[in-house]
Amino acid sequence: MLEALSERLQGVFRKLGSQGSIREQDLDEALREVRVALLEADVNFKVVREFVAGVREHAQGADVLKSLTGPQQVIKIVNDELVRILGENQAGLQTAARPPTAIMLVGLKGSGKTTTAAKLGLRLRKQGQKPLLVAADPHRVAGGEQLAALGRQLGIAVAGEAVAEKPAALAKAALDEAQRIGASTLIVDTPGHTTIGSDVVAQLTELRNAFQPAETLLVVDAMTGQDAVNIAQEIDEALGITGFIMTKMDGDARGGAALSIRAVTGLPIKFIGMGEKADALEPFIPDRFASRILGMGDMLTLIEKASETIGQDDVQRLEKKLRAKTLDLEDFMIQIQQMKKMGPISQLVDMIPGLASVKSQLDLDSVDDSFWKKAEAVVYSMTPQERRHPEIINGSRRRRIAQGSGATPQEVNRLLNQWKEAKKMAQAVATGQGPNLLRMLRR
Repeated sequence: MLEALSERLQGVFRKLGSQGSIREQDLDEALREVRVALLEADVNFKVVREFVAGVREHAQGADVLKSLTGPQQVIKIVNDELVRILGENQAGLQTAARPPTAIMLVGLKGSGKTTTAAKLGLRLRKQGQKPLLVAADPHRVAGGEQLAALGRQLGIAVAGEAVAEKPAALAKAALDEAQRIGASTLIVDTPGHTTIGSDVVAQLTELRNAFQPAETLLVVDAMTGQDAVNIAQEIDEALGITGFIMTKMDGDARGGAALSIRAVTGLPIKFIGMGEKADALEPFIPDRFASRILGMGDMLTLIEKASETIGQDDVQRLEKKLRAKTLDLEDFMIQIQQMKKMGPISQLVDMIPGLASVKSQLDLDSVDDSFWKKAEAVVYSMTPQERRHPEIINGSRRRRIAQGSGATPQEVNRLLNQWKEAKKMAQAVATGQGPNLLRMLRR
């Protein structure tokens, strides 16, 4: 996400930081590089012009040219400007005065509406709500079938998957079903089209009038760049929307749409899709997003992800073993499985302050699903005694483990060395010699 922009901005800041105090020509050059970086990231040129002007104005107002901490002040000013154009505060979902609350998802074909509807349903269920997914595209049978399949996988009720009716009848059937099962929220998946014409607007308007949604959210493919901003303006003018969900953010190295869409339309981004997994939908929090762009990490989101995956009992048990220095390969395997649930390792690294700037040196591409599967195969090819006491693994045991797991003795050795390093780092964290993530997780 935003990798190219993040690397460029971090390069600008490193250059500024190496100069001590900042001269006016240093600031001018830095802002030129920032402008180029934003334009290359496909940020709307009006937004870029406003952003650079805002940074310059605040830098001059803060007298950074006379300050010994000028570089740090410039970074803070850039961060503050990013947060401002991204919307400053997190925008939550609106709710209806009387349940159920209807949330209508609209967007072009291929933007990811159907999968996003399921992801949003899962997220709301985790928050204690009871969602009902509604297939409101009677002309696309496959759309209803896809939503029904996702609903079955996630254990979320689906209405309308086999109903080819007019919007008013569809809405009544969905509301009746919501009342029958006690659903608190309707998530309405609407038809997708390749273009926005008058007939499309009329169809969506009819659906909106039928469902009376508290939220009409435009699902936007982040990888379409400036086209996404143009589409947003067009649909908002024609239909009237309340915000956005940006999908495929994990595959967008430029990120221009995310930085432009709020500033151009004045409407908030409510969620971002960060992968294909059902739980890969994050609330959009402007200050955390800006922090990731600038390579300063996002520990709060990381802690929230970890808290969802790791229970309090697990945290206490792990801390006890770390302090006693009895962490073994069985524990290591449990941690690997929990980390897999939190998302791709490259995304987790972006959230850790200091690591984003050296991400390119970490060879994260090799740490994929096949890496984890091989690690699991190696560990499960060991005897229980070997997992609890890896120090007893000698040459013959290593060869037997390699043969049983389909790995080489060298790969077994590499995993053992990785476990030793992970154990050292984890013990440093638990004993207060590193950032105490465990203490934060106990809160």
